[in-house]
Amino acid sequence: MSDLRMSINLVLNNELQSLSAHYPTNNITGTMVQNAAERLERFAPLLAYLFPELEKSQGIIESELLPLTHYSAYASKGGRFWLKGDYALAVAGSVKARGGIHEVLEIVDELSEKYCLMPNNSVIDLLSERALEVLAKYQVTVGSTGNLGMSVGIMAAALGMQATVHMSTEAKEWKKQRLRERGAQVIEHAGDYSQAVEVGRTEALADAFNHFVDDEHSISLFCGYAVAGRRLKAQLEQLQLTVDAAHPLFVYIPCGVGGAPGGIAYGLKEEFGDHVHVFFVEPEDSSCFAVQLQHLDQPGISIYDVGQQNQTEADGLAVPVASQLAVKEMRPRLSGVVVIGEDNLLRNLYLLKVQEGIQIEPSAAASLSGPQAIFDTAEGQQYLQQHGLQEYMHQANHIVWATGGSLMPDSEYQAFWKRGMALDKAYNKA
Repeated sequence: MSDLRMSINLVLNNELQSLSAHYPTNNITGTMVQNAAERLERFAPLLAYLFPELEKSQGIIESELLPLTHYSAYASKGGRFWLKGDYALAVAGSVKARGGIHEVLEIVDELSEKYCLMPNNSVIDLLSERALEVLAKYQVTVGSTGNLGMSVGIMAAALGMQATVHMSTEAKEWKKQRLRERGAQVIEHAGDYSQAVEVGRTEALADAFNHFVDDEHSISLFCGYAVAGRRLKAQLEQLQLTVDAAHPLFVYIPCGVGGAPGGIAYGLKEEFGDHVHVFFVEPEDSSCFAVQLQHLDQPGISIYDVGQQNQTEADGLAVPVASQLAVKEMRPRLSGVVVIGEDNLLRNLYLLKVQEGIQIEPSAAASLSGPQAIFDTAEGQQYLQQHGLQEYMHQANHIVWATGGSLMPDSEYQAFWKRGMALDKAYNKA
């Protein structure tokens, strides 16, 4: 198995604090998250009108919580295992839907107040000729490896705004094409994510009519993602799943720059406090959040500084530097970061399809290795012992957050699936 990159390692966060110690107040408050939740609900009728796929949910963008009953990697583990189906989120097909769409709606909210675009106090007023004329004068710009660009670009274009997406070299061609089909301008960059973001930020700052959605620093994005916490709580209650000291909840989320998983983790800690244990998951050659956790005395440290090359099939996770906003909010809240060998991505993707019938992209498949880091590493066992969890693991619930994939062209998916099958065969022979 020496040629296979199947390692699973766990970097624990030594700055994790108990809720009873009171998390330090940084940039985000519970009120901000509440405002984001209310905004998404208020705009739901408009979203249902603009996107037919949202009619059934009346404009609410949310995913199912699916039981994983056949996934072989968890067969001998204690507790119950679930998959959060953000891979199938409407409109954008990824975890970025909540945050990206929320920020565009917040921009529209501000413009509506400035120009009185909702005279009848109805979001449908934004479809009037006058409102659309005003919105068309404004531009929304974002830098992305793919999924955030899809979320922001599709939403802005649907409201008649000019949408510009700066996409890094890791971005998949089909994501660029889908954006162009929806009316967004795509600017391709030969450089990595950080370079694409910087160019987009610089251009937007020079134009008063251009709003830059800043994946590295945006509080609006972060709060939009955090809404997932209260929604997951409602889903767990509906399933009659208890979360308390004797029934711990473990959540594993793929991590790129850290905004989306950071927002989700923030929302989960707001709802469940010490009873939820959140772990990010990153590929070993693009593990910016793990690197930052290991070098907290060097804010903004890059993976290139420690010899990583940012080469991964997980386009959404190919980020060299972690968001400092996310790092600040996660220092007291995040349990740790799981760092996995590249070959786990496609093997996980393959096994999930074969054993559960679920089709996701490589970035999302990273999360499936999360539980193994808890059960099968010394650091995982150390964490359980430190937090007094070992005797309750048979009553635990584990959620792997499947962040994207439903919009991937079948030809692309099949190529990944075949490679995953070959990796699984090689793994079983070793």
